[in-house]
Amino acid sequence: MPSVADLIFVALLASLVFTPLSVKLLGDAGIGWHIRTGQFILQTQTIPRVDPFSSQIQKPWIAWEWLYDVLVGRLELSAGLNGVVWFTAIVIATAFAGMFQLLVARGTSLLIALLLTLFAMSASTIHFLARPHVLSWLFVLVWYWILDSTQAAERHSRLLWLLPLLMLIWANVHGGFLLGFALLVIFWVGSMWMWLRLKESRIEESLEKISAGKRVRQLTLVGLASAVASLVNAYGWHLHAHIFSYLSNHFFMDHIDEFQSPNFHGIAQRCFLVLLLIVIAALAARGRRLRLSQILLTLFAVYAALYSSRNIPVSSILLAAIAGPLVSSLGTMGFVQRMGVVDSTRRGHAWPVIAIVSTLIIALNGGRIGSTSLMDAHFDARRMPVDAVSYFEQRSVRGPVLAPDYWGGYLIYRLYPNNKTVIDDRHDFYGEPFLRSYLTMMHVEPGWDDFLKWRGSGLVLPRSAGLSAVLSQTPAWKSVYSDDVAIVFVRSQNEVDRDRAPDH
Repeated sequence: MPSVADLIFVALLASLVFTPLSVKLLGDAGIGWHIRTGQFILQTQTIPRVDPFSSQIQKPWIAWEWLYDVLVGRLELSAGLNGVVWFTAIVIATAFAGMFQLLVARGTSLLIALLLTLFAMSASTIHFLARPHVLSWLFVLVWYWILDSTQAAERHSRLLWLLPLLMLIWANVHGGFLLGFALLVIFWVGSMWMWLRLKESRIEESLEKISAGKRVRQLTLVGLASAVASLVNAYGWHLHAHIFSYLSNHFFMDHIDEFQSPNFHGIAQRCFLVLLLIVIAALAARGRRLRLSQILLTLFAVYAALYSSRNIPVSSILLAAIAGPLVSSLGTMGFVQRMGVVDSTRRGHAWPVIAIVSTLIIALNGGRIGSTSLMDAHFDARRMPVDAVSYFEQRSVRGPVLAPDYWGGYLIYRLYPNNKTVIDDRHDFYGEPFLRSYLTMMHVEPGWDDFLKWRGSGLVLPRSAGLSAVLSQTPAWKSVYSDDVAIVFVRSQNEVDRDRAPDH
């Protein structure tokens, strides 16, 4: 019989690969350039330091998530987009099944653990996307699990040395590895505070003070080792400097949608609010019995989520992990209690293993069992310019293609290496001046046509965009294709010959 955690894993995996949610996972075009980057690395056996995809000639590029790119690039070669969705679904299912298991292991009743998991999962659907950030969800959970376990039981302190090993991987799959250091600092401050406030003069506190001092030393050494491990990447310390420069740029933070504060009118955001209210109530009920690390973690999670909607999944996982043990006395009677006892006897994870293997076989077989199609992961033609890009492929249009940044990754996936793109969602690569000029064009503000004077031989624009209406009245551009999603514009040959110039 499967445990509840196994059921959560299998149900979430099945829903993400066998239902229309598989298409939702591909709702962000950025996965397109991740796939092609991984395949570029596999083909050339080198990690790129100069961008191969855009019309920016020989411009340096830091591929933060190169190891993730290799994984999805290999999967796409073997199983198409079904393979990419399969991997993403496994990571997401593991994160939330693992979170439920963590809550139960911390003494949370089965019902409360299930409710908290469902709220955290629902809040995280805002970023259920095939992108490397889902791996950071899993790393944050494991990181917290280890830090919290070793704080509760000193005999588990050796587990702390797994953190530098995990950092070695994390720093090469996603820039969210900085969250690991944030968690380390929070638990270090909590241990330091305990060590400072305990008094050696009291016999009952002297042993606790010695234990707290030992933990401070351990966390310090583990933190230093993790910092060294994070430098073992393709770019060394330049990766850290690049990420800091990107995240501290106010222009990027103010203009990139996923960095904006959440709109709490959405269902996912409301689920996060419910989770937050549960945590506040639990913290208020426990009062002075709280550890400093719990308070700091709560403040960190709340600030991160309110600052940027992209942080809601990580914040939800942390808040649920904090709230579970605090409300462990609820829902532990009768049937729920008996179910918890029965579930605790389940050992092994045969059902998740069977689900992983069977879905992989289906993905490798083109999503089919016999003549029945079960998996059909694809980019949604209602969100992506699928037919418009097909026009470029069929007509063999040469030269760079300009589309909105949120479509650029899809163009790279479809058109590389025959066509370069003018812009995509790698905002850190293009830089602030370039993006300012791009936004001026997209918003049709004064000087909007400066961006077009020497970039691109073709444009793919949303049908509803104001720029599409303006270009329809501009002699230098001609509409050659149109559907319900996008319009394709190409330049006249005279304009191409006159304005063609090397990129700067």
